[in-house]
Amino acid sequence: MTEKQTEHNMLMRFIQEDCFVNTKEIIEYPPVALSFGEKIIKNKNGELLLPIPLGTYGNLSCVSAPPKTKKTFFISLLASVYLSGSNIYGGQIKGHRNNGHLVHFDTEQGLWHCQKVFKRVYDMDSTINPDIYHTFGLRAIAYKTRLEFIEYYISQKINTPSLVIIDGIADLVSDVNSLEESNAVVQKLMEWSAKYNCHIINVIHQNYGSAKMTGHLGSFLEKKCETHIELEANTVNKSWVTVKCKRSRGYAFDTFSFQVNDLGLPTIVDDLYDPLKSYGSR
Repeated sequence: MTEKQTEHNMLMRFIQEDCFVNTKEIIEYPPVALSFGEKIIKNKNGELLLPIPLGTYGNLSCVSAPPKTKKTFFISLLASVYLSGSNIYGGQIKGHRNNGHLVHFDTEQGLWHCQKVFKRVYDMDSTINPDIYHTFGLRAIAYKTRLEFIEYYISQKINTPSLVIIDGIADLVSDVNSLEESNAVVQKLMEWSAKYNCHIINVIHQNYGSAKMTGHLGSFLEKKCETHIELEANTVNKSWVTVKCKRSRGYAFDTFSFQVNDLGLPTIVDDLYDPLKSYGSR
């Protein structure tokens, strides 16, 4: 057997040991990173009140929306609630940080606008410790280097990257319609989430005039994500943005809405999708 064959067999044995699923072993449900609301679950031991996950550790989620639907405001809201546990802006959204860190990468904006986004997180809760919130604007560097830097930072510079935000994921490839590039990036995301037991939120645009996420990258991402969160303009109040669970591997969270207040801060308005529908159901 050649040295190359020996190395290949060792790799296959490692995969066999690492990926084997023992159906008799008790595997706990992944701990929740971010949640919206709670649900009573019945099992043989009785009833449990559990948070409904927006995302769990060791998994991926994606946030998609058409242009100008306040995606970045929503991401700031998630970041602030995650770091503080809960605050007056987040309504039923809760963060389950467990002493971990949040690493926030923005690939689309210049440094001035990035700083404005990151400072908004502190504006919603001034008690947040800056040592656990790591912020980077990566627009000025090449797409391959962006991917390399993200891996470098979460693997070497911090001990517990429990939540990673990449806004936007499309800037990690040269072509969102490249099957090879798209698959490679999504494979990397899955590798990082599993290896570091972190949750990774990926922000991606939708195609113009369609609810479909951009390119083959969007298709690959949707197949692998635990939760697909979709934003859209509210049909009744034009200043509101509706947040919907388009797809979830677990329990779907209820649809809710947020708006940007007079201070320029995102806030949950009433946890309601359509106030007229709510009124009519009374």
